[in-house]
Amino acid sequence: MHPVLFKFDDLITIHTYGFFIALAVLAAIFIARYEAGKLGLDPDKVADACFYVVIAAIVGSRLFYVLTNMEFFMSAPLDVFKIWNGGLVFYGGFIAAAAVLIVFLKFYHLPLGKMADIAAIALPLGHAIGRIGCFSAGCCYGKICHQPWAITFKNPDSLAPLYVQLHPTQLYSSASNFMIFLLIFSFRRFKKYDGQLFWIYFAIYGISRSIIEVFRGDFRGATVFHTFSISQTIGLSSTLIAVIMLIVLGRKN
Repeated sequence: MHPVLFKFDDLITIHTYGFFIALAVLAAIFIARYEAGKLGLDPDKVADACFYVVIAAIVGSRLFYVLTNMEFFMSAPLDVFKIWNGGLVFYGGFIAAAAVLIVFLKFYHLPLGKMADIAAIALPLGHAIGRIGCFSAGCCYGKICHQPWAITFKNPDSLAPLYVQLHPTQLYSSASNFMIFLLIFSFRRFKKYDGQLFWIYFAIYGISRSIIEVFRGDFRGATVFHTFSISQTIGLSSTLIAVIMLIVLGRKN
């Protein structure tokens, strides 16, 4: 709703989107360090891992967005670097971050299962905060909505269509991620094996993201079977994989 948080003359502009992304990163690192101490891991090493993961996530999420909007960026290549205008796809960042994290864990000999469970707590918290930045910028906007909770963007700098009642999909996503965080954070003391929290998170997020995709009104890229968006396809697939892993690991443990 307010794309620009602060502006000092024409020299410094602090975009609300970037502010909340930074806040999301700090919150995720804070909770990751806290959980590392609880699990007997070195908080400093976990914080180092978070640093590399965040960089990979930003690059991967932006690259995924660019690839799904190639026609636009071919005509405006410099816009690739304007991430303050929105355009970070979670699944792209997740894939890149997971690859970098695995390499980091092997190098520092950290346990994959425990680190995955830490990520399952930190990710939804950071994601919930980051989506407020999306809401402020107007990206990831929803379809036309006639419900009482519909929102209308009026700021000319917003990325969403102006003066049209829309589904607040950014807030749907923020609320769902925060609920996932609360669920995983509360359940962590009852987990039966390392990695269980991660696969629970993976399953729940895949479902929630697939549902919210139904209400998205921004360009969703190519479709699968002329029905499912790329994010829906990945979300449903990840849920299936997560359920299978929970069954297999549950039997082993």
